[in-house]
Amino acid sequence: MTVKDVAEAAGVSAMTVSRVVNGNSNVRADKRQAVLDAIENLQYKPNTAARTLAAGDATQIGLLYSNPSAAYLSQFLIGALAGARRAGCHLVLEPCEGESADEQAEATRQFAGAGVQGVILPPPLSESAPVRAELDAAEIPSVAIAMGRPSPGSLNVRIDDFDAAQAMTRHLLELGHREIAFIRGHPNQLASSERFRGFVAALEQAGLDPAEARVEQGYFTFRSGTFAAERLLARAPRPTAIFACNDDMAAAAIGVAHRQGLRVPDDISIVGFDDTAIATNVWPELTTIRQPIAQMAETAISMLLDRLKAGDPVDAMHEQVFAHELIVRESTAAPPTPRIAVGVRHHRAAS
Repeated sequence: MTVKDVAEAAGVSAMTVSRVVNGNSNVRADKRQAVLDAIENLQYKPNTAARTLAAGDATQIGLLYSNPSAAYLSQFLIGALAGARRAGCHLVLEPCEGESADEQAEATRQFAGAGVQGVILPPPLSESAPVRAELDAAEIPSVAIAMGRPSPGSLNVRIDDFDAAQAMTRHLLELGHREIAFIRGHPNQLASSERFRGFVAALEQAGLDPAEARVEQGYFTFRSGTFAAERLLARAPRPTAIFACNDDMAAAAIGVAHRQGLRVPDDISIVGFDDTAIATNVWPELTTIRQPIAQMAETAISMLLDRLKAGDPVDAMHEQVFAHELIVRESTAAPPTPRIAVGVRHHRAAS
C-alpha cells in the first residue's frame, strides 16, 4: 500500500494523506477521519525513513560489505563517508563475513534490525540473493554497486565492465601482444564474467582464437593472484602479457614476475583493473582501468536518500553507469623481441 492508494480510498490528495501521517493539524476533521479510516482498512504502514527525513532527523544509512580487496573498500568508504557527511546522515558499517546463503541472510537480518533506513551493497553482496531477499522482507531500500542484472525497482551504480575490459585488451594488442593470459575475478560477481567477456571479444575482433588464451581463476585477492600468476609463468611458452581482473591480483603478478627474474614490462607486461591505491604503490606502476569508486559510492548515497524521500515503493529500476578510463603507466610495453641464437663455428687446427 502506498500514499496514493490511501489518498484514492479516502477521496483526498496525497498531500492531505502526508499531512495526516505527519501529524499536521491543518487538515479538516472529516478529511482526517477519512484518511485514518483508509489507513486502517488498507493496513498502510507509513515509510518511517521518509518521515525521519521530513522531520529533519539524521537518517542512518547502512553499508554492508564483504569485499576481499582492502584497496577497493578503502576508496569506496571514502566516497560513502563524503556522501553521508554532505547529506547530513549517519553511516553505519557492518561486515558480512559468511559466504553461505544462511550466514548472509542472518547477518542481513540482524543489520536490518539495527534501525538502518537504507542499505548500500558494494560487491559481492550486491549480487547476493539472500541479502536482497532479507532487505526486501524488511522493506528497507538498497542501492547495489556493480549489480550485473538489476531487478525491478532496484537502484544500481556501475561502469561498463565489458567495454572497459575490451579497451584494456585492445591496448595490449596494439602494443603487439598476442600471447595474452587472463586472471579471472571471483565467480560470485557478474563483473568478473563481463570483464572476461570483454577480453574474449577483443581477441576475436583481432582475429585470435580465445580458446588458445591461457586463463587462470582468481578471487580478487592478492594471494589468489600470486597462485594464478605462478601457474601462468610455469608453463611454456610464457605469455608476453597478463591481464588481471583487479589491481590486487595484478600487483601480485608483478611480484611473482620479479621473483622469477623477469623485468616488467621489458620481459612481460602486466595490467590490472580499478585504479586503486595499490596501482601506484607497486613498481612499476600499473596500467589499469580507472573506475570512479569513491564517486560511485557518493552517488549511491544520493540515490538512496532520493528513494527514501519519495516515500512510496518505486517499481522502475534506476541505474547510473559511470565512464571508465584507461590509465597507461609503466607496466606495459611492446612484447620482447625473440632472441636469435648465433652459432659460433670452431675450427680444429690441422695436424
